[in-house]
Amino acid sequence: MITISNSALKKIKSIINEEDSSLKLRVFVQGGGCSGFQYGFSLEELPPADDDFTFDKDGIGVVIDSMSMQYMNEAEIDYKEDLMGASFTIKNPNATATCGCGSSFTI
Repeated sequence: MITISNSALKKIKSIINEEDSSLKLRVFVQGGGCSGFQYGFSLEELPPADDDFTFDKDGIGVVIDSMSMQYMNEAEIDYKEDLMGASFTIKNPNATATCGCGSSFTI
């Protein structure tokens, strides 16, 4: 399964509360980016598909499709704010290389 840092959880809760408290966070991997794969995030209210992995973290529903889970198992979602800006990052022990953008990786 994946983990979500406290700073990421706080930001996700803030975003969901601004939109609609019934939304769930979908995390996914898709082809593309500088290194071959890239991470994606979306908020959705659709029920999860049969092959989705779902879990609840402090009241936030998280959904990951089965294809993405094979690339993200044991990863951590974090949220950073610094002089360069603010962004979600993923620390993925399955990635063998990442791009400077922080959202693209290679397995």
